[in-house]
Amino acid sequence: MEVKEKIPANPVECEAPNMGKSGESGWKLLRYLIVGVLFGIVFVKAEVISWFRIQEMFRLQSFFMYGVIGSAILVGMVSIQLIKKFGVKTISGEPIKIADKEFRKGQVIGGFIFGLGWALTGACPGPLFAQIGFGYSVIVVTLLSAIAGTWVYGKFADKLPN
Repeated sequence: MEVKEKIPANPVECEAPNMGKSGESGWKLLRYLIVGVLFGIVFVKAEVISWFRIQEMFRLQSFFMYGVIGSAILVGMVSIQLIKKFGVKTISGEPIKIADKEFRKGQVIGGFIFGLGWALTGACPGPLFAQIGFGYSVIVVTLLSAIAGTWVYGKFADKLPN
């Protein structure tokens, strides 16, 4: 007996694009690995994976990391505005949809926890893999903790404050 999957009459658009199946595989996925490796090299050369640079930032001893983060925010803001203004489409021709965000007090609590973990470990999710690739093997503990924290959040998100 064959079981057929039921398709809802009104399918809901996925809010998380990474939850969909892209159909990409094999050699097509290699480009993401190459971009990731290049991004990691830039992180290493720019010293943004340096525990000492991160500690300087949190101790307010250096402007370097604030400049890097500020530059990234500025580029992101300008890019989003240009995407909206000119109706930029993806490589495959699909329109880019940027949903409006709403503020929740839980974001402040989450941001505090994130910053505390960042200050203690000297790592945020962006450079974790670059740090591991550079040979900071102790960061594997941070990676596993980030994965565990993400799982815990997903498990209890509906019980946490908005």
